[in-house]
Amino acid sequence: MFSLQSIFAFVFVLGILVFFHELGHFLIARRIGVKVLKFSLGFGPKLVGRKIGETEYLISSVPLGGYVKLLGEDPTEEMSPEDKGRSFSDQPVGKRIAIVMAGPLFNLILAALIFVFLFMVGIPLLTTEIGDVIGDSPAMKAGVLPGDKIVAINGKEISLWDEMKEIIEKNRDQAMTFTVRRGDNRIDLKITPMVVDDENPLKEKVRVGRIGVRPKGTFITKRYNPVSAVMLGIERTWNITALTVLGIIKIFQREIPADTIGGPILILQMAGQQASEGFVNIMLFIAILSINLGVINLFPIPILDGGHVLFFLIEAVMGKPVSIKKREVAQQIGLFLLVSLMLFAFYNDIMRFFIKQ
Repeated sequence: MFSLQSIFAFVFVLGILVFFHELGHFLIARRIGVKVLKFSLGFGPKLVGRKIGETEYLISSVPLGGYVKLLGEDPTEEMSPEDKGRSFSDQPVGKRIAIVMAGPLFNLILAALIFVFLFMVGIPLLTTEIGDVIGDSPAMKAGVLPGDKIVAINGKEISLWDEMKEIIEKNRDQAMTFTVRRGDNRIDLKITPMVVDDENPLKEKVRVGRIGVRPKGTFITKRYNPVSAVMLGIERTWNITALTVLGIIKIFQREIPADTIGGPILILQMAGQQASEGFVNIMLFIAILSINLGVINLFPIPILDGGHVLFFLIEAVMGKPVSIKKREVAQQIGLFLLVSLMLFAFYNDIMRFFIKQ
């Protein structure tokens, strides 16, 4: 049903995401001085493990997550007098929030690092070479032919498809001079983009400019210097994070169908597909998933990192911790919501799988 490559890619992708998330908790806890008892990739029974110093490092049998166990996460836990100062529950609220927030933050950092790396080594970008001209379109009426390459618009030199789309969008419904290279010749053609209805990535209806051409599918590799790569990596991470948050909001507002939510089966399928398409694709896939994981973990749902932060903020305002009983009830509700979401995601995955058969 699933290829060996897909399974390996799934384990690889999930392993990196979980490792970086838990590494955030681990490093900040150690930095603050909290004793880390366990660092596990996976849940459930231990497969392999080794204790180094005071921390046991584990690979567990269920590869759908991981955890870092800190001394004193349970306020009722008994501990020696010398360990009491290194207990998580004995730390000020601000430090506890820092430890919890570090997981999602490290997921965003991972995404940014991947983007910076890819911008530096080079990413494939679509050129302006024309593969197809749509019938009765502004481009066809102006004389654009398959095989032409658009090299300038209104005198501004371009080489990338995205550059062309951006200029067309900014000047839609306005006549522009498109310079195309046809063989050894450069030809100037007057084209007025048409305005059409379309959907953006959030399934919103938008009006966009089109001239009626499709790309041939040729790519060039563009590399950026380290400074530009860092700036672009941070910008790309921010934009995808904002888009992810907006997309989740629109799912709750029912403006985006809930069947777009995917679970492990979808990730497995996509991991295999991206792995087969090359290193750059699988790394981009990891970056986008890492952003999603970071954002979702910040939801103020008990059992998620955002839920723990919510309890700590309440404690900061009220001047005392939320009672253990109330936390247990809230965590049970949070677990129910999380399991319900996972089951719904599994349902969507299974329905997609059978529809494709």
